[in-house]
Amino acid sequence: MVDYKKYFTEDELSKYFPEFIEEGMIDDKLLVFPVAKSTEIMFVNKTLFDRFAAETGADEKDLSTWEGLFKMAKQYTEWTDAKTPDIKNDGKNFFVHDYHFNYFQVGCESLGEKFFADNDTKGSLAFGPVFKKAWLPYADAAISGGIWLREGYATEPLRTGGAIVSMASSASVLYYEDIVTYENNVSEPIEVAAHPAPIFEGGEKLVMQRGAGFCITKSGEEKEKAAADFIKWLTEPENNVEFVTKTGYMPVTKDAFKILPEYVKKLDSSKYRSLYEAIASTQAEYSFYTAPKLPNYLDLEMRFEKNVRLELARAKQEYEAVLEKAEAKKKLSDEEKWQKKKDCMEKAYNNLMNIMK
Repeated sequence: MVDYKKYFTEDELSKYFPEFIEEGMIDDKLLVFPVAKSTEIMFVNKTLFDRFAAETGADEKDLSTWEGLFKMAKQYTEWTDAKTPDIKNDGKNFFVHDYHFNYFQVGCESLGEKFFADNDTKGSLAFGPVFKKAWLPYADAAISGGIWLREGYATEPLRTGGAIVSMASSASVLYYEDIVTYENNVSEPIEVAAHPAPIFEGGEKLVMQRGAGFCITKSGEEKEKAAADFIKWLTEPENNVEFVTKTGYMPVTKDAFKILPEYVKKLDSSKYRSLYEAIASTQAEYSFYTAPKLPNYLDLEMRFEKNVRLELARAKQEYEAVLEKAEAKKKLSDEEKWQKKKDCMEKAYNNLMNIMK
């Protein structure tokens, strides 16, 4: 493949976000050129959230931290469960994450701890103290019923009312509908609002970035230069903003972000306007995280995604069974219930760690 440094000057490259350029570097060569980038955004079914908030006092601002989000997830499950007092344990999920792997990866890095083991160039997970810090509130909310643990994309439960808050790629805005259809086939229009990713209290504002890039295969210099000139044209601020705002992606140059607000005002969809307002806030306030280029990165991600869901789902079932058995003999105190939940959380953590190691 062609090294883009052959056709771009240092001055030209300085106009692009360095994190986006760095992601395309392989062996000190710029082989993948960024043309449109995505990041992780929090999408909220504001219609259902507002109903929940009206009865409970829940504040949308509390979704800005993971601690606040997970606390609210437990509250939402209890609130929905109470709606049907004759049906036990039918509370709904509040939150769904498309990338459990990214939650822990970015979370650890944002709190100053390496997610991947330093001494393993092939790739393995460190499972340090900060990972455990990120695990506890996540597992607590999941075992309490507040987190969607099934397979599939985060857009699915928001389309059916199975959850009302999600973390997903900004590009997934294409699949978030302005209507929700419940299990009983009743539908209603909804408003979907977008927000920057939550952070940990005391942690850095860090967010995953990924997206689309172009490669040029080696040929004659004339053809290579023509391809590079096309990419220069595509990533000119006006052209790039017009292109990305149709797809949920971010522009790749600093100047493009400067003109982005004016383009956003012209968008017909309130959902897209909300998305690009969230993207603008993300670019202004957050640092973009680039995942390491590990040979087994995809394998680690797939194994982690599968097993974290399985272990948390198993822990939830186990906790419910333990509670039912114990309370058949006597009513447990909140402290006793919490201890049994912690036991289930610890077991799931150890199982996941052993599987991944």
